Amino acid sequence: MIHVVSEEVTTMSAMKTDTAADVTSVNIYETSRATGESLRPAGSVAPETGAVQGLIRITLDASKRYQTIIGFGGALTESSAVNYQMMNEGMRETFLRGYFSTEGGHGYAFWRTHIHACDFSRGRYTYVDEGDVSLKSFSLDADRNTVLPLIKDAMAVADRPVSILASPWSPPAWMKSNGDMLRGGKLLPEHRQTWADYFVRYIESMGEEGIPIWGVTVQNEPDATQTWESCRYSAEEERDFVRDYLGPTLERAGLGDVRIVIWDHNRDLLLDRATIAYQDAEASQYIWGAGFHWYCGDFFENVQRLHDAYPEKHLIFTEGCQEGGPHTGAWELGERYGRSIINDLNRWCEGWLDWNILLDETGGPNHVGNLCSAPILYDRNTGQMLYQSSYAYLGHFSRFIEPGAVRIGCDVSHADLLATACENPDGSLAVVVMNHGEYDLDYTLEWMGRSYEITAPARGIQTLVTGLS
Repeated sequence: MIHVVSEEVTTMSAMKTDTAADVTSVNIYETSRATGESLRPAGSVAPETGAVQGLIRITLDASKRYQTIIGFGGALTESSAVNYQMMNEGMRETFLRGYFSTEGGHGYAFWRTHIHACDFSRGRYTYVDEGDVSLKSFSLDADRNTVLPLIKDAMAVADRPVSILASPWSPPAWMKSNGDMLRGGKLLPEHRQTWADYFVRYIESMGEEGIPIWGVTVQNEPDATQTWESCRYSAEEERDFVRDYLGPTLERAGLGDVRIVIWDHNRDLLLDRATIAYQDAEASQYIWGAGFHWYCGDFFENVQRLHDAYPEKHLIFTEGCQEGGPHTGAWELGERYGRSIINDLNRWCEGWLDWNILLDETGGPNHVGNLCSAPILYDRNTGQMLYQSSYAYLGHFSRFIEPGAVRIGCDVSHADLLATACENPDGSLAVVVMNHGEYDLDYTLEWMGRSYEITAPARGIQTLVTGLS
């Protein structure tokens, strides 16, 4: 089933105007498998006046305050840009507004892009000539007709401040032990400084294009030898590269405010890898935090454990998608997103990044056949955008939890319900409730001494938005 995105979705700003006069109301936005509708305004609920007998409860406690949210978003890749360029002008505008505007769109505020080629590029490329250790030939021209226009068009539509994270999949082949951007290999010791300088040239060049880089990861998936662009670092090698090269080089270039994120791989080894870097005080001073993916299993407990061990460090989800093709119309896509986002937020994750924002009907293009799904697919045969369930599930977070929101206490008394809650900068609350069971569930939302009777649809997700507290 390909879901239908409701055209009646109220924007966040309009919702605030409607509810500011009635601080006791709770507005409901809903996506359900049964109806196929997504992000549908499902009415408002007033508090019950008498005793409430419901056994299932979600209890909010705004006095318990946790992490501040950076935002939600996805990756603007060359593959996404290629598909975007195939659209006509009107469809491009619809696409951009659907992701980046807060007026009826997701309001994406956290973006990722790749430093030269990745698997979701049309082929291997870098920004310098072969063997140019001086980097005199450095140029973003390889991205000038694809990635850069997409980012600039998105920035023109975005009406929230944007944080952009950039990640390399591999150094140039001549900097590596295997002489190939693909199939792993390692960064050669004699090119560690050159590679650190490459980061600086990239950040400065993007800035000259009007694209500020908020942060960088050291290496995408450093523990994997992939058939596509990849490069392996042990935990010690990543630590030493940051300590001795990347961190000091960014500082010397006046880029010390660019955040350095380590790991950028699966949750299974998150704690082990980050601990080795954080225990080195000299390396740790340069490291803002750790990023993680979802491809080897949940391991949500490792996110919490890392926060508990190093509460001063930050945690972000840097990539997730459904592997193995487009999975067109699969409801499970959205459910995977919802389950992961709620569990990650509830364990101190501050930002959540989807992978490609747009792919074609095959899940590409991808120059090594590593096809995947995306929240929006562009069908080249019909010229239509196909919105997947993942698009709607992502919107339940990004449309209503604003950058700068703070997660608050949220207790749930039933195993089939997942929930998280945040207080937005204006004092309104956004509560995301996901029912992954096969039956509708009636529950009571308890907030500020008030009780609200609500039904969570089977295999569905809701966002509850309060007025100003």
